[in-house]
Amino acid sequence: MIIRVSEIPEAGLAIEGVGEFPHPFQDAAWTLEALSLFVEKDKNDVCVRGRLSSSVPQTCSRCLQQFAFTVSADVDTRFCPRPVGRDEEVELTADDLEVDFYADDLLDLNRVVQTETELGLPMKPLCRGDCRGLCPVCGGNRNITSCTCEVRVPDPRLAALKDLAVRLSSR
Repeated sequence: MIIRVSEIPEAGLAIEGVGEFPHPFQDAAWTLEALSLFVEKDKNDVCVRGRLSSSVPQTCSRCLQQFAFTVSADVDTRFCPRPVGRDEEVELTADDLEVDFYADDLLDLNRVVQTETELGLPMKPLCRGDCRGLCPVCGGNRNITSCTCEVRVPDPRLAALKDLAVRLSSR
C-alpha cells in the first residue's frame, strides 16, 4: 500500500485489517495475519504507529524441521522527506538512525510491514524450546524417535585441544 503524504488527513489515517495489503511481502510464503496502523503527519514528517502479526515459515536450527513462526511486532516509525541535492558524504547522528525516509511525496507501507516482520524474526529459529535436535551419529531427529546410537569416543588426536579448552575456561 502506497500513500501520498500530502493526502494524509489532519486527523490521521487509521488502517485496520489486512485487506489493504494483498501482497506486502517479497516472499509469497509469508502471510500477514493482522494489522492495525495509524499514520499521522507531523509537519513534513510522517509517524506510523500500530501493531502487526505475520506468519513466516522457518527451519529449526536444531532439527531442520519446517515450522511456522508468528511475528508480533509493535510499529513505531518516523519518516522524513529524503534530502535532495546532497552528493557529498554526510555524517549520521544518533537521531538520523531512528528515522527512515520517503521520497516524491510517497510512503510505501508495504516496506514498513516487511521491515518490521524481518526485525521480529529470531536469529536462531527453534521449532520449540525443548527441541532435542539431530543425533550426531545417525542424523535422526531426536524429537520423533529415540536414538539408540552409541556416543562416539572422541578422537585422541584432539585431546590436546580439549585440555586447552579446560585451561582457558578456568581462567
